[in-house]
Amino acid sequence: MTRLSGKVALITGGGTGIGRAIALAFAREGASVTVAGRRLEKLREVISEIQKDGGAGLAMECDVTRNAEVARAVKGTVERFGRLNVLVNNAGALHVSTVEGISEEEWDRLMTVNIKGPFLMSRAVLPEFRKTGGGTIVNIGSVLGLLAVKDRAAYCASKGGVTMLTKAMAIDHAHENIRVNCICPSIVETELVKGVFNETEQGQALRKARIATIPLGRIGRPVDVAEMAVFLASEESSWLTGAAIPLDGGLSAY
Repeated sequence: MTRLSGKVALITGGGTGIGRAIALAFAREGASVTVAGRRLEKLREVISEIQKDGGAGLAMECDVTRNAEVARAVKGTVERFGRLNVLVNNAGALHVSTVEGISEEEWDRLMTVNIKGPFLMSRAVLPEFRKTGGGTIVNIGSVLGLLAVKDRAAYCASKGGVTMLTKAMAIDHAHENIRVNCICPSIVETELVKGVFNETEQGQALRKARIATIPLGRIGRPVDVAEMAVFLASEESSWLTGAAIPLDGGLSAY
């Protein structure tokens, strides 16, 4: 028996990086998977991988900041698979700056993607969870929602919001057998990170300096986050809710 057998999961930002890794891991563990995001071609590539291995999947174009598209993704998932048990709020955006270095428009964009997106998605799945007697939300936050570093003011603020949204929803919906937890990774090898550490000498020096701050001595991999997401979506974590789990190579242990 696989760990997610019989479950149906909706994963935002599912076409690349962490979202892709989570989708593949969920399918491997027996879940039917909808991947949602703005780049339909990438989503279809993930579903093709899942289907090649005998899994069931659906690609849905969706901007998580638009309520109508969120509702359509949830409805499409239920129409295809008959129910919905798990939501993974993975779609997110990054900005490197102090409060003086970010425009008002970029601030609003970051907050809309990182906070409004999980709010809209979570609100949309709750009625479907109730129909099945419960459900699980896994938020992909950040260790920077637990502690701060330089030049990440807006990002820290947005991910701190995800941490507290997780805890508040966990309390609000525990009586409905709806669990809400948050994975808080430090730096992970994704497309977002490649923009921070380019191939220049300076970029590689920054990468080396960042690795030096991580006790386990390496940057995270998407599969590291995916395996934690499987645990949180499975019955193995049935008594765990409201947790913000640092998945950071020991960074926050300092």
